[in-house]
Amino acid sequence: MSMTPPPGWYRDPSYPLTERWWDGTAWTDHRRQPEVPQQPLAQPESPGTGGSGRAKAVALTVAAVVLVASIVTGAVLLGRDGGDGDAAAKTTPTGASPAPPETGTPSPSVSTSAPSTDDPSVVVDELNGITLPLLDGWARPQYVAEDDVVMTTPGTYDCPGDPGLCRHGRVISRTVTANDEKSPKALAEQDIEDAANNAYDRDLVDSRPYKGIKSHQLVRAGSVAVAGRAGYFVRWKVRTGVGPGGYVESLAFPSSVGSESLVIVRFAFDAGADGPPLSDLDKIIKGIRPLGDGDTGGGVGSSIGPSK
Repeated sequence: MSMTPPPGWYRDPSYPLTERWWDGTAWTDHRRQPEVPQQPLAQPESPGTGGSGRAKAVALTVAAVVLVASIVTGAVLLGRDGGDGDAAAKTTPTGASPAPPETGTPSPSVSTSAPSTDDPSVVVDELNGITLPLLDGWARPQYVAEDDVVMTTPGTYDCPGDPGLCRHGRVISRTVTANDEKSPKALAEQDIEDAANNAYDRDLVDSRPYKGIKSHQLVRAGSVAVAGRAGYFVRWKVRTGVGPGGYVESLAFPSSVGSESLVIVRFAFDAGADGPPLSDLDKIIKGIRPLGDGDTGGGVGSSIGPSK
């Protein structure tokens, strides 16, 4: 009986010199250099104390490691098929993971750190290397079909257009892998239309919960410091066929982990009295921090001013 490995960083079966994120069901596009544990300094040998025996033991250990690596590599290669698609994405990390280490010995090839829910005031985005503040009136996503949602307003309401359930606010975080754009400004300007359409035009099943977007207005755009990195944001106000419309924003900035790919954070806030306060949008952006560094805030770019 085989068990699916938990989400975590594992040796990449297609390139064993790097680690790749396994989300519990499939390989993602996130990679990083493996963390190498510190080795204790070798103590000098005194004459006649058996140094040659220790050298033999080290040689045998190295040979064993090489043998295990060869077996793992062979298993991965044999597991690839000749069909379409990424062969590595079809391989689970069970064959590439080492045997559980002895007590007190760190594993050099897997880090199973996963998003923590211990701190109720933050949401951890492990893949993009950031944390986001979880403000009053917001909750971690539950029963949300859309990918990459990191927080929503609690509860739902009947959509004013096509039948379905809508939410007054949601925040989405994702790594940009579909293009080679390196400019946060260009990426945010390219993304805002898709962000608006996904939030207020058509949903995942092609329904129109707000009867589409009738028009949009540029509210604000500019540079902003995000987790100590220079980012850029574009904010629109959209008018929908039915309902109060809403505000959408695309925020782009470089990730602080891995290859430092650009990260897009999308915001969708219903307008009107039932929507979340627009000041929450600015507070969330100002509260984004690099993972493991709760004190890093601005420092690059310009800060966000009051919402209009």
